[in-house]
Amino acid sequence: MNASRTTLAIAERNREAVRQAFERWREGRGTLFDLMAPDVRWEIAGHSAVAGTYPSKEAVMNQVIVPLNKRFARPLVPTVRRVYADGDTVVALFDAETVATDGLPYRNSYSWFLRFREGSIVDVVAFFDSVDFNELWTRVSPE
Repeated sequence: MNASRTTLAIAERNREAVRQAFERWREGRGTLFDLMAPDVRWEIAGHSAVAGTYPSKEAVMNQVIVPLNKRFARPLVPTVRRVYADGDTVVALFDAETVATDGLPYRNSYSWFLRFREGSIVDVVAFFDSVDFNELWTRVSPE
């Protein structure tokens, strides 16, 4: 197999892994975080309350994902708009919604740039509407 075919095969394998992870997440059988390497570098771009760089899966889960999920009355449900792949990078554009523990809806749109190495996500740059996120983060305490 030549280099360009190998690159295309890797891109398609990574894109399919992301697509399936979102499908499992939507069905309540897992999340995209299941694909993350323990030493993933996760950057949240922008000016939200959680913007910054997290050096590991444990850090992003403990400082962002777990406290966020504790603000929800039920799990966040993603709806994928598009998944793009180029080499070792997959870009997922998706919307997600749920209800917060105070009964108000939470909806946001996300773009995650996911870089893979040997089948695991090792680097992420995440974009989302920080105004909506910050409003939820400050309005609702983690339960």
